[in-house]
Amino acid sequence: MTEDDKHKFGDGMDAPSRGHGAFFGRRKGKTLRPGHADLMSGALPHLRLDLTAPAPADLAGLFPGPVDDVWLEIGFGGGEHLTQRAGENPNIGFIGCEAYVNGTAKMLAQIEQNGLANIRLWDNDAKQVVDWLPAGSIGRIYLLYPDPWPKRRHRKRRFLGEEMLTHLAHALRPGGELRFATDIDDYAAYALARVARSSDFEWTAERQADWLTPWDGWRSTRYEAKALREGRRGAYFIFRRV
Repeated sequence: MTEDDKHKFGDGMDAPSRGHGAFFGRRKGKTLRPGHADLMSGALPHLRLDLTAPAPADLAGLFPGPVDDVWLEIGFGGGEHLTQRAGENPNIGFIGCEAYVNGTAKMLAQIEQNGLANIRLWDNDAKQVVDWLPAGSIGRIYLLYPDPWPKRRHRKRRFLGEEMLTHLAHALRPGGELRFATDIDDYAAYALARVARSSDFEWTAERQADWLTPWDGWRSTRYEAKALREGRRGAYFIFRRV
């Protein structure tokens, strides 16, 4: 794990266990600037999901305007990708999860700056949202450059394991997509092996270019840019709910 990864995710030793697994990740980095702190106290409560109440049968009700579908991004980092997708798709409702406080603050600033009304946020463990979601309520899930936990003894901390695949499948509607990007070959192989054993997903790639080429409209994130600088190439997988 790089120093940048540690800054985003921490060393996994200071986070409590939640839900059906343990959350491993750093919650806060540098002290927030006053403007970001104001957004965390003023804007976030209005955009944060209320997981103490049952999820609405139709998640479109979470958004002030009409939406045709709801997509989920797990670990949005600084919010570059989520901001782009929400701006390009005003008819889609987005749920963004990011436990890192500084990333959530940046996302709030992007929401305010771009006037995005089609985003709702969760600033804690994404597993809690996945468990809360009604069956078949999500049309697409993004998991972009998650912490690879490269040491063998830490691999159980990887987000995309067998149990999580089952939970994600429950949330996705038939035909929905799980889009997963990583620059770590071992994590790519790890995920593919688990998808291959799953009866819930199929890998859509037909040729090598399908997973070596970014998806249409892809905007590089700062984590991808760092990987490229260090000589690692990203892989872009689409797993379809069957």
